[in-house]
Amino acid sequence: MSARPVFARSFSAFLFDMDGTLLNSVAATERVWGRWALKHGLDVATFLPTMHGVRGIDTITRLGLPGVDPAEEVKELERGELEDLGGIVPIPGVLAFLAALPADRWGIVTSAPVALAHRRLAAAGIPLPNMIVTAEDVSKGKPAPEGYILGATRLGFDPADCLVFEDVPAGILAGESAGAHVVAITATHHHAIETSHPRLSSYEDVATEIEADGSLRLVYTAG
Repeated sequence: MSARPVFARSFSAFLFDMDGTLLNSVAATERVWGRWALKHGLDVATFLPTMHGVRGIDTITRLGLPGVDPAEEVKELERGELEDLGGIVPIPGVLAFLAALPADRWGIVTSAPVALAHRRLAAAGIPLPNMIVTAEDVSKGKPAPEGYILGATRLGFDPADCLVFEDVPAGILAGESAGAHVVAITATHHHAIETSHPRLSSYEDVATEIEADGSLRLVYTAG
């Protein structure tokens, strides 16, 4: 899908991924999953880039490791992630950006389990939104669009009238497939992401204007 002009229109709501989009949890995530990968004889450097942005159960199931029960492995990994919150910080500018949004016009759609989502948001100092979709809420995780469709529906809007903030290909595809507009957040990227959508390195150069009808308009504030 080609990029659409996200700065040229208003939106009913903003939908945010969590890890890599609202907060940086890369170090903690890769510590836990790196140990797990080593335990199972995987090449860590090759494996780690494949697990960001998707549900743990989907990552492990996709590997098809003999004698491995994905559901049990996910429980072990979640325990590790709940214990390791070291280095989790908000993406620059995100706290002020979120504080300016009406509570009924934004929410989170994450591949993380609900307990982990709550812990990481608290660790980053990000307020829990009124609406959050987590791994337990969907039967098919990203890149399937179910999460973003559900998030928009819970807020009372059509996905086509929502702007999705994402950081990885699986999430971007999920937003696209839901029919939403998409912005790519690149704050945690070491390499350029291939996408036709607008990119933001942080939230420091953007703000939200609230229209008379309550809709939201993303605007550049830099330059």
